[in-house]
Amino acid sequence: MTTATATTIQAGTWTADPAHSTVGFSVKHLGIATVRGSFGEFEGTLELGEDLSSASIKGSAKVASVDTAEPQRDAHLQSADFFDAETYPELTFDSTNVRALDDETFEIVGELTMHGVTRPITLKAELQGAETDPWGNERVGLEITGQLNRSQWNMKFNQALGSGNLLVSDTVKLALDVSAIKQAQ
Repeated sequence: MTTATATTIQAGTWTADPAHSTVGFSVKHLGIATVRGSFGEFEGTLELGEDLSSASIKGSAKVASVDTAEPQRDAHLQSADFFDAETYPELTFDSTNVRALDDETFEIVGELTMHGVTRPITLKAELQGAETDPWGNERVGLEITGQLNRSQWNMKFNQALGSGNLLVSDTVKLALDVSAIKQAQ
């Protein structure tokens, strides 16, 4: 078995299983409540060679699949005030560097393209485990977190409130739970 480090992630190509994965985010509303959302349509791949230094991670999400459990808010998020889904229908991520922090934690540095802007972002991934499912598929679970300031991607819609809070926080927290399946070679 070839491993990235001392982890149980084997070399090869791994693809995200959308039925068992979530690409989510959260943001403060009015400075007092957390609104959570996710993207229902997404893809992700991890290409892992003999060691972690050769790893490549790519992902994308369809902006029109954003879901915050409030249809009016989802429509606003798809508008030019935020994602501008008509002009920029997809978010993409391409890693530039992956390095182990320890046997189960990794730092992923990459380029996030959103709303027509490409900027660097650093994410943290924690290995949740590896298992063979009842159908013989090798799986690995990863929890990936990070945060960004949406204004750096030209998403500047906001409104100041009398209290000094903003209608929508600039800080967006990212939370991805990924179950990935190893592809046959």
